[in-house]
Amino acid sequence: MKVHLKTLGCRLNEAELETWAQAFQKSGHEVTRQAETANLIVINSCAVTQDAARKSRHLIRKVHRENPAAKLVVSGCYATLNKDEAEQLLGVDLVVSNKDKDKLVERSLAELNLDTMPAMSTEPGAISLFTRGRQRAFVKVQDGCRYRCTFCIVTVARGEEKSRTVPDVIAEINALHQKNINEIILTGVHLGGYGSDLGNNLVDLIKAILTETDVPRIRLGSLEPWELTDDFYQLFENPRLMPHLHLPLQSGSDSVLRRMARRCKTEEFAEIVARLRQINPLFNITTDIIVGFPGETEAEWQSSLAFIQQVSFGHIHIFTYSPREGTKAATLPNPVPEAIKKQRSQQLHQLGDAMRLKFYQQNLGQQFPVLWEAYSEPVGENMHRVFGYTPNYLKVGCDISKAISLENKTTPANLSVIYDGFILADLHGGVLFPA
Repeated sequence: MKVHLKTLGCRLNEAELETWAQAFQKSGHEVTRQAETANLIVINSCAVTQDAARKSRHLIRKVHRENPAAKLVVSGCYATLNKDEAEQLLGVDLVVSNKDKDKLVERSLAELNLDTMPAMSTEPGAISLFTRGRQRAFVKVQDGCRYRCTFCIVTVARGEEKSRTVPDVIAEINALHQKNINEIILTGVHLGGYGSDLGNNLVDLIKAILTETDVPRIRLGSLEPWELTDDFYQLFENPRLMPHLHLPLQSGSDSVLRRMARRCKTEEFAEIVARLRQINPLFNITTDIIVGFPGETEAEWQSSLAFIQQVSFGHIHIFTYSPREGTKAATLPNPVPEAIKKQRSQQLHQLGDAMRLKFYQQNLGQQFPVLWEAYSEPVGENMHRVFGYTPNYLKVGCDISKAISLENKTTPANLSVIYDGFILADLHGGVLFPA
């Protein structure tokens, strides 16, 4: 049987897709990139915003329209929050809620009468890393969240916190590294809350990974800024833990943060950033900002802009607020008019672009080890441009001979010129040709 997997939304959704892919393959079925030839299609949906829920519905309809013969399974936050609606969508054969995600493969094969002897089996232990090439993998270490930020529906959809054991995570990472995966990204709905149900914490997990695995690069998914303990900072003394953190700020105004029920004030956030940059002046700190949260006054917006500029991020994910049914924020008074939200979003995009350029400039002239991707673009007749990422998560391009492949290799690169969203680099001081 051919299985096709699709996702919308967060890195956690992508990590879950990889887990399902491995499980389907262990059952002897083939994971395919081609939705139109699949016998079974699984969609991991999103509902972080009303627009995300709409896109989930659209994707479900589109997939069924393009391959009506395939069995269709829908899971994820949209399917969990809107189970009845999802079940009524044309073509949907099975809805699996977030709490039953670990049984999705088993239920799909059993309830859809698909648990038959496959025509072809894969190699034992084959791993399908179809979303990001063969050098990187997301590893889901926990699910659920104990906090209730007023704008967030995901905590409702994902339920209580549940962590994987340290030995389980270690075993997965070692298996991935044996398959030549050189970078793993730890993910979770509330990554900083890892271990709250097990009696340990994220620092314990990272220490174990650094001790009991040899994977060269370890990255962390989004972390709430209030969860960084003193011993957390010390972990970055190990060069295998990459100097990049995504710390969602959401607003640079303390009064807006209070309405959001966020647990980190701007002064505390600034102290965290300063501490990380003491460890490494080129530590890349990226963030999320919500524009136009209910009641956001012009004074609050200007205060937010000033603080964001003061901190100076490497990149900002900008979200224009839209009310989400089922959240406290949707009931708050004084919604911001759409025209003002659009204007503020444009202002923040301009500031974000300027800050990203500034961070790029700070990194020019530096030499970093770059892990190269599979993707490349032709440059002239005999050359191609390969792409990869520095430890602090800057996208780098390098022009080399077509006769050379750097895929999944890590080499030193000198960052030389900013170019259209990435930095051009030299290897060994110049362009690589075959020896």
